[in-house]
Amino acid sequence: MNRRAIIAALTLPFTAWAQQPSVPDTTAILKDFETRVSAYVKVHRAAEADVQALRKTASAEEINSREAALAESIRAHRPAKQGDIFTPEIAGEFRRLVAITMKGPDAPGVKKSLKSAEPVQLALKVNDSYPERAPRQSTPPTLLMNLPKLPPELHYRVVGRALVLLDTSAAIVVDFIPDLIK
Repeated sequence: MNRRAIIAALTLPFTAWAQQPSVPDTTAILKDFETRVSAYVKVHRAAEADVQALRKTASAEEINSREAALAESIRAHRPAKQGDIFTPEIAGEFRRLVAITMKGPDAPGVKKSLKSAEPVQLALKVNDSYPERAPRQSTPPTLLMNLPKLPPELHYRVVGRALVLLDTSAAIVVDFIPDLIK
């Protein structure tokens, strides 16, 4: 075998490998999500410092007033748009994780849970208040097990077919992925 044939034979697998479509680095994508969530939590905590703390005997009116003040403070600290946390890459990874759950052995239970809950249909916009009278549909535990854990300031919620990142004490939509739940 001549020298060119040997070199061609040795480099062929590397050339074929280099031409393969790139596979997203899921670890880096989830790390990016955690970084973005941490940045939001810092904004949340800075906004909280601007708002008077609740007393232990706070009335419903005081709680609602503080919630609204916190939401306004967060909006002032964070002018945001959809996709600031759920970037296209992160949303793609969440779609993959949800698809695994929805096709796995627990899928019938997850689908049943989503159908039996009170359906919530809202027009979603980042930084908007979650309507006080709208139900906060919980996310099925089996689905949550496949999603990244969140700090206590945030929860996942299902609204229609969207997955919403909700600030629990300010009751605002932090970000969302439309048409995630099939």
